[in-house]
Amino acid sequence: MLHQQIDQNLLDTKAWALRRQLGIPNNKRLWVLACMDERLPVEKALGISEGDAHIFRNAGGLVTDDAIRSAMLTTQFFGTKEIIVINHTECGMMTASGDFLTEVLKNTGIDVDLVNVDPALPELKLPKGVFSKWIKTFTDVDEICVKQVELLRNSPLIPQDVVINGYIWEVETKSLRRPYERLSEKVNTAEAMGTKTIKLNDPLV
Repeated sequence: MLHQQIDQNLLDTKAWALRRQLGIPNNKRLWVLACMDERLPVEKALGISEGDAHIFRNAGGLVTDDAIRSAMLTTQFFGTKEIIVINHTECGMMTASGDFLTEVLKNTGIDVDLVNVDPALPELKLPKGVFSKWIKTFTDVDEICVKQVELLRNSPLIPQDVVINGYIWEVETKSLRRPYERLSEKVNTAEAMGTKTIKLNDPLV
């Protein structure tokens, strides 16, 4: 009857608005760590919808102190049981080294050894000479994806039963793949396809 549908809609609205107070986890019990790049459509890439996941994005899709903070909260207190890391090809974090970026900042007059990396927590300071590492640039997207999964799995702040996986979003094909599994390498060479050859005197079978 109509009143039943109306009442259900009201209950759904209440659950959506008050899900933190009611202890309702996100729909997929999922936390996603992804790069902030505008070419990475997280929901589309994973085939998920609004409300399905907690999504954390930063430059590179890297495990930082704030990423760990968010992962700890979602897994320890908000019912999340799965983590997916998404890095992507042609990432801006591969375009320059941390040392280069640090020198650029120094040349603008910034003392990177004195700057507060968290203005709201001034007691949190980096040791001298560590700023370039704090930027966290990298050179290989497949390698960095595997490393981020390992860092999360090894964190004592994330429960051991949380399932963690990493994927690469190819901006050139607009599709996901696992690290080091490039289909293009399997379809474009005769060697990869296991092409059969015969000598002139070999009988045809």
